[in-house]
Amino acid sequence: MNIVLSRDAQVKIMENTVSNAEHYFGQFCSVMASYTRKTAKLRDKADELVKQLIDFGNTENPELRSAMKNMAEELAKIQDYRHAQVERLETKVVAPMKMYGPLIKERRAEIKKFNTVRNKEIKELQKLEKLRHRAPSDRHMIVSAESSVQKASIDAARTTQQLEEVIDNFQQQKIKDIQKIFSDFLTIEMIFHARALEVYTSAFHGLQDCDLEKDMEDFRAKIHINTGTQDARPVPATNVSSNTTWHMSSTVRWRPVTD
Repeated sequence: MNIVLSRDAQVKIMENTVSNAEHYFGQFCSVMASYTRKTAKLRDKADELVKQLIDFGNTENPELRSAMKNMAEELAKIQDYRHAQVERLETKVVAPMKMYGPLIKERRAEIKKFNTVRNKEIKELQKLEKLRHRAPSDRHMIVSAESSVQKASIDAARTTQQLEEVIDNFQQQKIKDIQKIFSDFLTIEMIFHARALEVYTSAFHGLQDCDLEKDMEDFRAKIHINTGTQDARPVPATNVSSNTTWHMSSTVRWRPVTD
């Protein structure tokens, strides 16, 4: 009976191992899937911002127009990086976590099989104990019951060893997968943010270098009305490129908005 109790303790640890994996991998998968979807939505909103910057720039004078165009193109680059980030998160983080659903079902089936064998051993032991109390002189029945117990114990021992190997492999794979999945997650995030920081920095400096005073001179020249004796004629723009309309370059790809 002590062996049976020992097996009970073993299977409890194994069941907890699988249950914890089921709970936390399920939570991780749900959170990371949501994280990826929200990152995709952020990408889509940023694409909308890029379009608005281009449209706004086309209503302004040359300096600000050029600054808006350049900033929009830099932000579009970041969304390309973010698009790659989303795809990598789906492939390297979310997908491996989803694989644990079927894997955990298989491990639960192994534990269920072990419990069936263990319960049979317990029943045979209980049957033997009852015989010893009710018919201690019936050697034939007792010997037969002892034989059944021995057979059930051998089956339980074999099944226990098999289950130990299965759960040991499961635990080893689980901790390695956790290490790899979250290492990939951190790498994906670092790559994106490193590239994004470079582009944001470039966009910031480009915006700061915009000579807004030139645009104000152009604007004032356009709205100036001559109140003197000279003919009131429109003053031409100070920059011949002021009527140029900017469009997104062919390298900028528009993506469908994620629901």
